[in-house]
Amino acid sequence: MIIRQATSAETAVLAELAVQMWQDSTVSDLAEGFADLVTSDHAACFLAFEGDLPVGFAQCQLRRDYVEGTETSPVGYLEGIFVREGFRRQGLATRLLGECQKWAKAKGCTEFASDCELDNEDSLRFHLKMGFAEANRIICFTKKL
Repeated sequence: MIIRQATSAETAVLAELAVQMWQDSTVSDLAEGFADLVTSDHAACFLAFEGDLPVGFAQCQLRRDYVEGTETSPVGYLEGIFVREGFRRQGLATRLLGECQKWAKAKGCTEFASDCELDNEDSLRFHLKMGFAEANRIICFTKKL
């Protein structure tokens, strides 16, 4: 398996993987967003390949706004990570996260953070296994005016 930073030519590849995780989005919308991210100095996307087949991705960014549980700024932030079924439990997510953390450290970060939905037990287990500590739990509300 090879893991490397995604290029501008691979935004559709990123989007095809990401839409499997963010199912409320479309491939075209995600590809447009990734096009901005892969050229930004404040974000990075990494792809995992089995031969020529893309099997996973991770997206990280620098956050300068308040990040729950952190004390410094900027903070490296894992925005998303996904590995296709059939390729899980082989250490790919760990390696993808490692690339994100190396990138953030190279950008001067001393802290790295992430989040997951309250009911996403798989993500919670992954984060705890990777050494993250739970900082807070929140429920967000909206109201039409």
